[in-house]
Amino acid sequence: MSGRTVLRIGGDSPRRRGEDRGRQAREGITRAWKVYEELFATVAAAGGRTLDVPALALRTVDATRAWAPELVEEMEGVAEGAGLPFLTIAALNARTEILAEAGAPRSGECSTLVRTGDARTTAGGQCWDWHEELADAWHLQTVTGDTRGFAGITEHGILGKIGINDAGVGVLFNILGHTGDAATGVPVHLVARQVLGAAGSFAEAVALLTAAPVSASTVITVVTADRAASVELAPGGSAVVSPDDRGWLVRTNHFLDPALAAGELRGRREPETYDRHRLLTARVRERSGPLGPDALVRLLAAHRDDGAEVCCHAPAEGTLGGRWATLATVAVDPTERSLLVHDGGPCTAAPSTWTRLTAPSGRAELG
Repeated sequence: MSGRTVLRIGGDSPRRRGEDRGRQAREGITRAWKVYEELFATVAAAGGRTLDVPALALRTVDATRAWAPELVEEMEGVAEGAGLPFLTIAALNARTEILAEAGAPRSGECSTLVRTGDARTTAGGQCWDWHEELADAWHLQTVTGDTRGFAGITEHGILGKIGINDAGVGVLFNILGHTGDAATGVPVHLVARQVLGAAGSFAEAVALLTAAPVSASTVITVVTADRAASVELAPGGSAVVSPDDRGWLVRTNHFLDPALAAGELRGRREPETYDRHRLLTARVRERSGPLGPDALVRLLAAHRDDGAEVCCHAPAEGTLGGRWATLATVAVDPTERSLLVHDGGPCTAAPSTWTRLTAPSGRAELG
């Protein structure tokens, strides 16, 4: 079992939930912010740009306040609880948008698999790849006090990412890239957080996602006990991508919807996303049966010698912005309203290394 920190976050209002998060994660948020400040500057310089991070963060706050003001209240609470400036917390939650604004190429990042089947047998999971320097900047969490309680993983100071809620609605997360990406809309991490805290069904989750006014591209894959789909989000619109005729969804870091793919940026810059997609698609074609955690890690444990680096390992040398690693492997079981988290890549996972989290009920556990 992982020794990764589990934050039990609660509160009967957005601000109180934020304060609770900020108090518990104060030291981690401070450490993470130092790395992100440097990362923003490094990525911008590589792209020949400079960034006004506070101004960019404020633009995303304005968009979020117009869409879901309670999320802004929760971020304000995090800042108060942690004793940090509000725009620091806003910038962390908008880190994807700010990096998109920087415009520099990025290599690697997440691979996701979902298998649908008969009622109550759908399951999925993913590798979460990010910068090795941020390997200690994330935690496990359970959150109560919103409409839906949820469990999952996220980075210090960021309200949500990958998880499952008490209605059995799970979300998996892959960043995309579009020519229109910028830091003007609702941060995609806050969109994922809103699904986890509010969606009571597959349909509610998809409706919420397709209505979100985002400005940086991502694909959020919704997984419930008997249904799954990937919702591709981009500044110009959204698209829902269904499983193939065998019930599989394979996602890496490029658009699958033809209309959105016309503005594809990520794959053009980092074509390895297509290599990962081809390799995983070939592997699942040879696979039958349910997608439990053991099957998931066998499928995801692929390295360069296999034809694509799905399980990512940071080079011993290199600088910030170029040292990517699989920081976590996550398996979601919507029937049990739970997820398993392995601290690291799938090639190091074993039955004893998983930590199980079950989504708590939303408002019932407040004390």
